[in-house]
Amino acid sequence: MLPFYIFTLLYFAHVQQPTAAQITAPWEVNALRAIRGSLSDPNGFLNSWNRGDPCVANWTRVICYNVTAKDDGYFHVQELQLLRLGLSGTLAPELGQLSRMKIMDFMWNKITGSIPKEVGNITSLELLLVNGNQLTGSLPEEIGFLPNLNRIQIDQNNISGPIPKSFANLNKTKHFHMNNNSLSGQIPPELSRLPSLVHMLLDNNNLSGYLPPELAQLPKLLIIQLDNNNFSGSSIPPSYGNITTLLKLSLRNCSLEGPAPDVSGIPQLGYLDVSWNQLTGPIPSGQLASNITTIDFSHNRLNGSIPASFSGLPNLQRLSLDNNNLDGSVPSDVWRNIDFSGNRSLILDFQNNALTNLSNPLTPPANVTIMLSGNPVCQSQNQLNIAQYCQSAPEVNPGGGSIDNSTLCAPCATDLPLESVLKAPNPCSCGVPLYVDYRLKSPGFWDFVPYEAQFQEYLSSGLFLNSYQLEVTTFMWEEGPRLKMTLKLFPNNTILFNSGEVQRLRYMFTGWLIADSDIFGPYELINFDPGWYEKVLQRGTKKSLSTGAIVGIVIAAFAAAAVLSSLITLILLRRRSRQFSKKRTAKRIPMKIDGVKDFTFEELSNCTNDFSESALIGQGGYGKVYRGVLADGKVAAIKRAQEGSLQGSREFFTEIELLSRLHHRNLVSLLGYCDEEDEQMLVYEYMPNGTLRDHLSG
Repeated sequence: MLPFYIFTLLYFAHVQQPTAAQITAPWEVNALRAIRGSLSDPNGFLNSWNRGDPCVANWTRVICYNVTAKDDGYFHVQELQLLRLGLSGTLAPELGQLSRMKIMDFMWNKITGSIPKEVGNITSLELLLVNGNQLTGSLPEEIGFLPNLNRIQIDQNNISGPIPKSFANLNKTKHFHMNNNSLSGQIPPELSRLPSLVHMLLDNNNLSGYLPPELAQLPKLLIIQLDNNNFSGSSIPPSYGNITTLLKLSLRNCSLEGPAPDVSGIPQLGYLDVSWNQLTGPIPSGQLASNITTIDFSHNRLNGSIPASFSGLPNLQRLSLDNNNLDGSVPSDVWRNIDFSGNRSLILDFQNNALTNLSNPLTPPANVTIMLSGNPVCQSQNQLNIAQYCQSAPEVNPGGGSIDNSTLCAPCATDLPLESVLKAPNPCSCGVPLYVDYRLKSPGFWDFVPYEAQFQEYLSSGLFLNSYQLEVTTFMWEEGPRLKMTLKLFPNNTILFNSGEVQRLRYMFTGWLIADSDIFGPYELINFDPGWYEKVLQRGTKKSLSTGAIVGIVIAAFAAAAVLSSLITLILLRRRSRQFSKKRTAKRIPMKIDGVKDFTFEELSNCTNDFSESALIGQGGYGKVYRGVLADGKVAAIKRAQEGSLQGSREFFTEIELLSRLHHRNLVSLLGYCDEEDEQMLVYEYMPNGTLRDHLSG
C-alpha cells in the first residue's frame, strides 16, 4: 500500500486552498457588475460575469494581474478585452473604479452614449480603445491627465466637440487616432508640447481654424494626417517643411490656401498629399526624399512648370498633378531610376493643365501610365505620337487582390479544416490556420503589390513567426486611403497550433505589441478569428500562465526509496510555491522541457473519442484516467482532473518539471501535459498490465 499512500499524500499536498485575500478587490467586482449591467450582450459572451469571482473564476475577457497586490492583498483587473462581441448599451462610469487597468478595449461593438469622465481615474491606463462604435458626446478633459496613456483610439464614432487642451499633458502618448468623428474647433497649439507623439490621425472631422505652426516642434512626429477638415483661409505653415522626422504629410481637402509646401528638407518623407485645396503659385523645385512613393498636388491652382526634381525618384508610384494651371513641357524621364520588376508600376496624371509640348519623345516602359487629356499638347497628338496618352481616362485607383491556393496543391484529406501552406520549407503541407482581419491605417505607399513580400516579412517577424507561416489572402483599399486585409497564420511545420501559441498570437495583436513600420504605418486589429481553435479562447484571454484543475501524479507500484525521496522533495517545493499562486489565464507561454509535449485539449479529446466511457480505465478522487492513442501512434494514459481540484500554474509547471526528471524502472514516463481553460491533464506512458487504478491501489 506504500505507493497508494504516496499518491494520497501528494494529492493533499497539491490541493491549494486560496487564502481570504486571494480574491478580486470587492470594489472592482462591483464595478464589473455595473459595467455588465450597462451593456446588452445578445450573444451571451458575458454570462460568466454572473458567477464567482472575476479573477479566480476567469470571467470572459477579464484579465487580471497574476499576483495579488502587495498594498491590499487583492487581485486587480489589468485588462478588459471586449473586442467585437456584438455588445450594445453604454460605457458605465464605474469603469473609473478599475484604477489599475492598463488596457480598456471595447473596439468594434455597437456601444452608444459618451465616454464617461471617470475614465480619467484609471491612472494605470495605457491603451484606450473604443473605435468602431457609435459613441457621441465630447472628449472628457479628464483623459488628458492619464499619466501612462500610450494610445487614444476613438476613431469611427460620432464624437463631437473640441480636442481638450488638457491632452497636452499626455507625455507618454504616442498615438492620437481620432479620425472619422465629428470633432470641431481648433487643433490646440498646446499639443506641440507632447514629447512622445508619433501619429496624429485627425482626418475626417469638422476641425477648423488655422494649422498650428507649433506642431513642427514635436520631436518624434512621423505622420500628420488631417484630410477632409475645414481649415478655411489657413495656409500650410512653412515650419512643417522642417519636421525632419516626418514620414507622411496628408492634408487633402482641407480648404487650404497659399503656397505649396517645400518639403525638400524632410529627409525621409515617403508620402505627400495636399490635393483638393486652393494652393497657388509654383511647385517648389527642391529635391525630394529618394524613398517617396506618392506625390499628389492635384486639384489646386498651381502654376509654373513641372519640377525636374520629380524625375529619377526610385520608389515613386504615383505623381498626380492634374487639374492645375501648370504649363511648359511634359517631362519624358520621370521613370528614370525605377526598377519595374516585381509588378512595379507608375501612374503619371497630368490631365487638365496647360502643358504645351514635350521635353523629349515619350517612350515609357510598359508599366508606366501617362494621362495628358485636357492639355494643349494633345492638339498635336498625332504629330507627337501621343494619342494613347490623350484619351479621356477614368480615375485610376490601386486595386485589391486575393490569393487562391485551391488549384496549386492537392486537397488536404482530413476531417479537420486544413488548408495548404504554399511556402517553404514544406510547400503544399497542410495546417489549420488562424484568421486575422487587419488594417493599415496610414500606409506610406499608393500600391501595395510591390510591398506585399516585405509586409509579410515585417509582420511575421513582428509576431515571432517564420515568414512561411503568414499569408495575405485578400487586401482591399478603403476610403482614407486605408488598406484592409485578411491574414492566415499557419502552425510551424505541423498541423495544429498548441493552445499557448494561439493565446500568444492573440495577445500580440490585442496588446499592440507589434512594432510600427515606417512604410506600413500604424495598424489596427479588426478581428481575430480563432476558427477551429475557438475553445482555446472560449473563456477569454487572461494574463500570463494558466491554472486549472489539479491533475494527480500517476506512479507505478513499488517505487524505490530514491524515488520516494524525490517525491517528498516535490511536496516541500509545492508548499513553498503556494506564495506564488496565480489565477488561471488564457494567455500562457508554454514550457520548454525536452521530451515533454504541450498538448492541446483538442488533441487529447480526439485521441480519447471525446473522453468517452469506452476509453475510461481508472477513476479516483483526483479525477479520471483515459486510454488514448496519440497522433504519433503511441498509446498513452491521460489523467484528467475533475472540477474543483485547482492548483496554481506555477505549482502545476513545477510538478511537471520535477516529474520529467524522475527516471526509474517502476515509474511510468511523463509524455506531456495540457493546461488549457478549465482543464489540466498529464499524459503518461501507458501501462498495459492492468489499469492504473490497479497499480495505484497496490
